[in-house]
Amino acid sequence: MKGDVTDRRAEVATLVADRPDVATRAPLPRSEDGALAALRQHWPEYLIEAAGLGLFMVSACLFATLLEHPSSPIRQTVTDAMLRRIPMGLAMGVTAVAIIYSPWGQRSGAHLNPALTLTFWRLGKVKAWDAVFYIAAQFAGAVSGVAVAAAVLDPRLADPAVSYAVTVPGASGAGVAFTAELLIAFVLMIVVLTVSNRPHLNRFTGLFAGALVASYIVLEAPLSGMSLNPARTVGSAVYAQVWTALWVYFTAPLLGMLAAAQFYVTTRGPRTVLCAKLHHENPQRCIFQCNYGARVH
Repeated sequence: MKGDVTDRRAEVATLVADRPDVATRAPLPRSEDGALAALRQHWPEYLIEAAGLGLFMVSACLFATLLEHPSSPIRQTVTDAMLRRIPMGLAMGVTAVAIIYSPWGQRSGAHLNPALTLTFWRLGKVKAWDAVFYIAAQFAGAVSGVAVAAAVLDPRLADPAVSYAVTVPGASGAGVAFTAELLIAFVLMIVVLTVSNRPHLNRFTGLFAGALVASYIVLEAPLSGMSLNPARTVGSAVYAQVWTALWVYFTAPLLGMLAAAQFYVTTRGPRTVLCAKLHHENPQRCIFQCNYGARVH
């Protein structure tokens, strides 16, 4: 026994002599190591989330200006606000679908929304540091997207009729806006979970999400401005300097999606949530806590 211990000590001494870095290398603190590792490995996905929401905001600002600015021929011809919301809804629905199905969206999962990312984190599908960086990227992307739109469209984008496509409660007030945002977030998350977690339906998740975005803009926008997304609201508010009932847009979408997630796992079980990607039938890598491949194959 004593001989075995002596031999083992000799092996360790030899290793240290041959590899002095083994003895001197100090590990990073656990939290710092997690953040740096996530950033080093997944920075392309973070940039994609920023770029994706930035493009969405450019589209929102462009079409809001085209449809709502007083000098716009469309605004002068189509005087009914609901009729103007139809092309706005279609434009934003198509924008969302295009981003989700683009190679970028296929890679990052196309969350584009802090409430969605936090809900998937709560479901155990997104690691904590990935959630932190996704959310930071989404807010940065929203603000940057409006900045790009403002550089191209100002002063038209700043006109009170457009106001940087800002989201504010309608005439019924913040309470109604909160309820409306809560309900549309709940429905969206239920649909996303139901469709994305079925292998034979997963590839249609983006179409369902885009259709809901379009219909919400047409039907729900008069109640809350149709945000669904804290980062989207902040992106416009920074430039419009309109912070009316900001609490609605930070709380209602998140609470609605969390409630939907809880309902889904209660009725169907937590194992049925396979991944955090909206579109998984693609060759792009998946950085999430993914069980999709195991179920497909």
